[in-house]
Amino acid sequence: MKKALVFWFMFWGLLALAYGQNEFEKNVYVTASGDSLNYRLLRPEIEKEGEKYPLVLFLHGAGERGSDNEKQLFHGSQMWLNPLNRENYPAFVLFPQCPESGYWAYTERPSSFEPDQMPSDVPISPIFTILKELLDSYLSMPQVDKQRVYVIGLSMGAMGTYDLVIRYPEVFAAAIPICGTVNPTRLKAAKDVKFRIFHGDADTVVPINGSRQAYKALKAVGADVKYTEFPGTTHGSWNPAFNLPDFMSWLFSQKKK
Repeated sequence: MKKALVFWFMFWGLLALAYGQNEFEKNVYVTASGDSLNYRLLRPEIEKEGEKYPLVLFLHGAGERGSDNEKQLFHGSQMWLNPLNRENYPAFVLFPQCPESGYWAYTERPSSFEPDQMPSDVPISPIFTILKELLDSYLSMPQVDKQRVYVIGLSMGAMGTYDLVIRYPEVFAAAIPICGTVNPTRLKAAKDVKFRIFHGDADTVVPINGSRQAYKALKAVGADVKYTEFPGTTHGSWNPAFNLPDFMSWLFSQKKK
């Protein structure tokens, strides 16, 4: 009986995910030189003429890399399809997919995730060069509110989130890195971006020191930063983070000065 219940929960969960994937347009961005990046797009349910909408960039973790243009929706996509969220927080939401051989901000997986051992002098990765072009193509749209551009990242995607706001602090109003890490010496460049950082204190994949040191470094340079640590939570700290009642309201209240 228990196995049957587990099967049905898995079946309906996958069915819901598959249905949700249809709401996200499937696209491929191709550069002038022929390089490409798969991504999915969720548009505001109702686009009103003359109105501007926030742009949200969502960076998945290492487990969702690939070329199917589907796996990147596994974590996080459902909250954007919640009817209340679609009604209260209309936005353009981008879910790009990192190729299997890539690691978002880095050309390869860092040898250690301890913050003081993370790279401090980082050239922009080829994937992020393409991603920035994709982002710019949406920022050029008149219906996108350039004062409300946000980035959310999970694990590998959180590392990418830090990297993007360090490189382009003028673009992003707010960032939410979840269970990520970064060399804290790099964060001074992002002091004008508003942060909300999450991590589980039982994480054995990305050490919690990555988020703790990022929080301290951002506070030291005067950044507007909030930090939440989930006791007993392992690597999937995005689950309790997404379920916080003010997750969406905090994000969508942020604007560039």
